[in-house]
Amino acid sequence: MPANGRPPFSSDDIHAYMPENVTIKSVKHIGIALFDGFALCETASVIELFQCANALVSGDRGRAVPYQVYLLSSAGGCVASSSSVNVWTESVDTPRHVRHFQVLFVAGGAGVQHIACDRQSMEWLRRTGERAGLVYAIAEGHQLLEGAGFRCAQAGWCIDEQASVGGRTALRAPRTHEVSPAIRAALSIIQEDLGGEIVRPIPHDIMSPALTQLTDMICRTATRDVSEKIRAAARWLEANGNQPLAIGRAAEAAAMSGRNFLRRFKAEMGVTPCDYLLHLRLDRCCRLLVETRLPVDKIARRCGVGSGGRLAKLFRRHLGKTPTDYRAIQRWSGESSQGD
Repeated sequence: MPANGRPPFSSDDIHAYMPENVTIKSVKHIGIALFDGFALCETASVIELFQCANALVSGDRGRAVPYQVYLLSSAGGCVASSSSVNVWTESVDTPRHVRHFQVLFVAGGAGVQHIACDRQSMEWLRRTGERAGLVYAIAEGHQLLEGAGFRCAQAGWCIDEQASVGGRTALRAPRTHEVSPAIRAALSIIQEDLGGEIVRPIPHDIMSPALTQLTDMICRTATRDVSEKIRAAARWLEANGNQPLAIGRAAEAAAMSGRNFLRRFKAEMGVTPCDYLLHLRLDRCCRLLVETRLPVDKIARRCGVGSGGRLAKLFRRHLGKTPTDYRAIQRWSGESSQGD
């Protein structure tokens, strides 16, 4: 928890910033199109933004929430993210479901290439997009939109009247290092609906990209042709990443010389073995911070990082926050979702 003992975003903050004159004319239905291999982190950040807006508006005053978020897939049912987290989805075609969405976000991730070759899934996406007022891409999701017949606007947030299917427009903002296009889109929607004051108290951690450049690179390598030797080395790193390691041992697991291993791993995986190992360790640290009450020092040792001080430096560099702040934010977000 922060030094003052409060969660990073409390009901006091809601009352301090919530404009009294905000009225909800109707609930806006937000669809999130998912598929096997979608990138969980940035998708979850988009969802959390709308949940934060709901909390700001409703608070404990019993007001109606402005947004209803639906997780969708072509067939409905369980969908596995690229990080092996399963998410339950519904089909937009089920009779009890909302058939028209004011906004549709299309997820990105390692599974994009596979879905782009699936005619049935692409036809479903085209039909669903035509029913939505606006369609936004999350990261690599723009490839699916373009494959479904949408041409994403490339410059700024101006709507390109020609970039549409059936009169519907697909937008994609330019990438920045501060705020991802999908997060920028969600904030723009909230600001337009509820006013600029509603955006100000939303936690800055959510507005920052949930994935680092390293994570993005590793996700993209899932679509590459990787030799069995390099896959074996990657599996070995995953199995032994919690121990102090010399990269030479991974080369031995791949039955390759050290120099050839480094060259082949970078060429085939898109990242160096050291960066890949760092990603694995940070991922495990994140999970232990959320799922356990272990001290930061002990988590660092269990994940092969060494010490709490070194882990704190890595978190600040790659995630923009300390391990303690990350734990507080993630736990608060989970408690808020359960309370909805």
